[in-house]
Amino acid sequence: MKKFLKGSLIFIFILATFGIFTLLFLVYGPNSKFRDWLINTAMGTKSHKYLATIFYDDKTIDDSLNKNKIFEFSFDSNLDEIEFIDYSNIDNFEFKDKYEEQVLVKDENNNDYKIIRIEEEKFDGYLAVIYDPSRIHVAVTRHFGKDGQYLETISEQNNALVAITGGGFIDPTGKGTGGEPLGITISNGELIHETLYNGEIINGGLVGITSDNKLYLGTASGKEALEMGIRDSVSFGPFLIVNGISAKIEGDLAGGRSPRTAIAQRKDGIFLFLVLDGDRTLGRGATYKDIIDVMEKYGAYNATCLDGGSSAGMTVNHKLINNPTTKSGKHMTRPIATAFIYK
Repeated sequence: MKKFLKGSLIFIFILATFGIFTLLFLVYGPNSKFRDWLINTAMGTKSHKYLATIFYDDKTIDDSLNKNKIFEFSFDSNLDEIEFIDYSNIDNFEFKDKYEEQVLVKDENNNDYKIIRIEEEKFDGYLAVIYDPSRIHVAVTRHFGKDGQYLETISEQNNALVAITGGGFIDPTGKGTGGEPLGITISNGELIHETLYNGEIINGGLVGITSDNKLYLGTASGKEALEMGIRDSVSFGPFLIVNGISAKIEGDLAGGRSPRTAIAQRKDGIFLFLVLDGDRTLGRGATYKDIIDVMEKYGAYNATCLDGGSSAGMTVNHKLINNPTTKSGKHMTRPIATAFIYK
């Protein structure tokens, strides 16, 4: 028995030593791929930046982030370029590719929306095609200012057919309740909330839907947004496609690999809701470039990130259809402050 215990302890010691040396080799070795993945993924989160800062100094982190970054747009979306097209009769329509066909051919007995499965090597998820943008609105937690609600609950309370996670929320050290959104929140033409941080609205820019059902991506105060005719909005980013121009990206890991949520509008007026799952511990998830690639395939003319990570979710008829994971390992989203709903 003693020999067995001694042998077991030796084996465990050897295994642990091998694991430590393997980790140190990955973290500090000559190949920068693991280092860049770890830094960009950790620094792209709200509450897991320590996974990078415990291993690397500020210069190493900055150098990696500068090699993998997205460049901000210097212009807003041009609403005049969105022209709604009636596809009620597409019997003789010539689709330019399979992606356009997937969007335009509606599901039998469902003229409201269509769900398309997305499957790639590093991520998977769902794309919701929304045919009537006049029925898209921003919904907020009923415990506004105190606690957020799960996406399923927000969906059910608002009789939504489809819902996705909206903007970010105040989340100090990753322990926020989801009760107070960041940036500008407008719901059904009412300015619900406007949060400033260090004198500036944070999280990218305004993600708004106008009274004539067009997706606006740009910068504006709450008052300016209302004057522009924005009826529903959150604040988030980065913007990925503006006026048909995809964001310039340097490096393959800009934003790191993470679960993602995004919203877009095609030039013909059709809206796209996107949710992509991933597991950070296994190196799975989507980068900014991945989201752009998906949105480009399906014809997005304006597109932006929404809140992702453990908040990323999409519901259909109040049921979560993607597979999010919280930092505790539970397969569920966090409570959130806002959501885009289609009802």
